[in-house]
Amino acid sequence: MGFTKKIIPSILLLVMILGCNSSVTIQSNNNKGEIVLTKSEQSFLDSLQYRTFLFFWNESNPANGLVKDRSTKDSPASIAATGFAIPAWAIGAEKKWITRQAAAERTLTLLKFLMRSEQSENKFATGYKGFYYHFLNMQTGEREWNCELSSIDTGLLFAGIVFARNYFDGSNEIEKGIRDLSSQLITRADWKFFTLPDSHKMPNSICLGWTPEERFHPWGWHGYNEALILYIIAAGLGMEKIEQGYETWLSTYEWSEPYKGLAHVVFPPLFGHQFSHMFIDFRNLADRYLKEKNIDYFENSRFATYVQREYAKENPIGWVGYDSLTWGLTACDGPGSSYNKDAKEFLGYAGRGTSGKDLVYFDDGTIAPTAAASSIVFAPEIVIPTLINFMKKFGSEGLWDKYGFVDAFNLTAGWYGKDYLGIDQGPIILMIENFRNEFVWKLMMKDPVIQNGLKRLRFENLSNRSVHEK
Repeated sequence: MGFTKKIIPSILLLVMILGCNSSVTIQSNNNKGEIVLTKSEQSFLDSLQYRTFLFFWNESNPANGLVKDRSTKDSPASIAATGFAIPAWAIGAEKKWITRQAAAERTLTLLKFLMRSEQSENKFATGYKGFYYHFLNMQTGEREWNCELSSIDTGLLFAGIVFARNYFDGSNEIEKGIRDLSSQLITRADWKFFTLPDSHKMPNSICLGWTPEERFHPWGWHGYNEALILYIIAAGLGMEKIEQGYETWLSTYEWSEPYKGLAHVVFPPLFGHQFSHMFIDFRNLADRYLKEKNIDYFENSRFATYVQREYAKENPIGWVGYDSLTWGLTACDGPGSSYNKDAKEFLGYAGRGTSGKDLVYFDDGTIAPTAAASSIVFAPEIVIPTLINFMKKFGSEGLWDKYGFVDAFNLTAGWYGKDYLGIDQGPIILMIENFRNEFVWKLMMKDPVIQNGLKRLRFENLSNRSVHEK
């Protein structure tokens, strides 16, 4: 997220994509109502959600609400993971793992901190112009690692804040305070600050980030990726010229059909097909670009999920363990160069991903459970068996621990990660809950920021119904 620790810029997607003759048959567009879970499957998902929830509860600072980037002792906070934590805490309250009051108190503590923390050009501030730095000190909330003021990480934080003002609808002072601060925080952002000028090669699009030392990053968001929700929120909050900026962004999309019947707008790491969907129900929703392709964003992510499974079955590089029940490439940890052997090179943290064998970011044999798990809403019929396979075959080998599945594993290297990453944990618990009861979706889709954003960006319902009728 952002450009300090971000995966390879989307501009690298601009490569020749060759078609492939293999084909795949997929089931109809399933959702929770069409999938009947066995008791053991329900129990497994309960356990996975609960352990994932514990990351967001235990790795949060009760004094300010910030959530760690990863589960190491000295980890800074991730502002995006903090945004994911807000609905995770609410899910914990709904499932009685914590009380609603505890979730509300932690949320209010976070919002108070965000409102009171320093917003200035000071290089140690928490944010500037209503936006927040990618990484913050867990105790002080000051900027860490000379990281960037991040448009996307702030956007994901705002998504969590928008959720908060819809979930906490009680009449007590804590929940009133949450709603009041939520509205103040999301409306004070200066979107003009992050708008690229008319003279830029990507006019009116949203800049990736800014630092006090180097000022603005030279690029706007390029190619389809996780920034979809950022554009919707920015539009909903009144960003000027966002319509033109969005069209600029759409002009950088890449369309491909790596396997017959699975044509979609590509982004190789699966997280780009998941982050926006954690908060927004895109079933039947399409903008101008996807409407021309006669596909919605939900189906687009569904096809991207199936492509990754097909790639693992094909296994063109020949990594150990890849098959129809062992797949999933996304941004995650990896073994690192100390595991290099037999002319095989392994990466540490990297943006792994594939949209078929002719379009691969990185693939060093590292699989991230979050890649499959966070696609459960799109393709439960292949995701659930995959997760159960992970548990049965690799759980006791080191893949399963106190917060559920560790971040990643590599069977070729004989490596299992030790850490948990907040931005990989969040999609797991939220997407499972959306699969089960559309919990986050229902609360987000009624918010005027989301509805106004979809309207301004000319999203239409492919079933010929107004967005407002969903």
